[in-house]
Amino acid sequence: MEGHEAFLNFRLAHLSDAHIGPIPRPNLAELLGKRVTGYVNWLYKRAEQHDMGVLAKIVADIRAQAPDHVVMTGDIVNIGLPGEIALAKDWLASLGAPSEVSFTPGNHDVYVASVTDLVHETFAPWTTSETTGAGFPYLRRRGGIALIGLDTGVPTAPFVASGRLGEAQRKALAELLDGAKAEGLARVVCLHHPPHVGGARLLRGLEDATEFESVIARHGAELIVHGHNHKPSLHRLPGPNAAAPVVGVASASARPGGHYPGAAYNLYEIKRDGGGLRIVLRRRGLNDAGEIAELESVQL
Repeated sequence: MEGHEAFLNFRLAHLSDAHIGPIPRPNLAELLGKRVTGYVNWLYKRAEQHDMGVLAKIVADIRAQAPDHVVMTGDIVNIGLPGEIALAKDWLASLGAPSEVSFTPGNHDVYVASVTDLVHETFAPWTTSETTGAGFPYLRRRGGIALIGLDTGVPTAPFVASGRLGEAQRKALAELLDGAKAEGLARVVCLHHPPHVGGARLLRGLEDATEFESVIARHGAELIVHGHNHKPSLHRLPGPNAAAPVVGVASASARPGGHYPGAAYNLYEIKRDGGGLRIVLRRRGLNDAGEIAELESVQL
């Protein structure tokens, strides 16, 4: 514990909402239910918004920055087709080995209930916990950091994109936060949906955000990262000793000039050298010339 408390120098990359495409052509049976509206939305809207060439630039820049670990917080696919999930697994493997990359699911990944088990099984190598094995929440210790991954992805009705943790995950989260603090680890909570009240539009937010805020108020966290909104954001949640920064990230594949900001990812420098913890956020993404550059640097 003393070693964790005395020195820490960790670089964490966070990306989200890759929306890997194009969608493999679905058969009629696969388009039953909610997938019909999702597929139409892809054909006439999302296919133009998400560019795999742009995503490749983001991934190349992440590799060039040589982070100690990468977190991908969901919506790796679009309508949860088994063919999409297989392609997404290959892409995630290209991002890094399971020891180097962590994953949390989003609402598009579990678009329908029938693929929930498949998603959990497919991405299990990137969600394995050092405390419980497979399942959520997970705890992964990396160089003085406690990465705590949560699953907010639940199947919803058409035109609804909300998420939910549930009581079991919230209770386990509280225990993991306390245990990691006792070890002297810097606690980074990772999830797809913005976890604070008012963090997303109606029918798109975390249904138990109030309860999540209560967990953080009692147990604290050093950093909370999420995706879902396809835009950068910064919020702070009260904790027992200090406020926890809640940081959202743009889509990693968004074309510039669209409804949402162009593609970006967040790079965190997390440092401690005998004193307090210092976290610097460097937002890197597409500039006006279409190249990846540092867009912003903020001390959290």
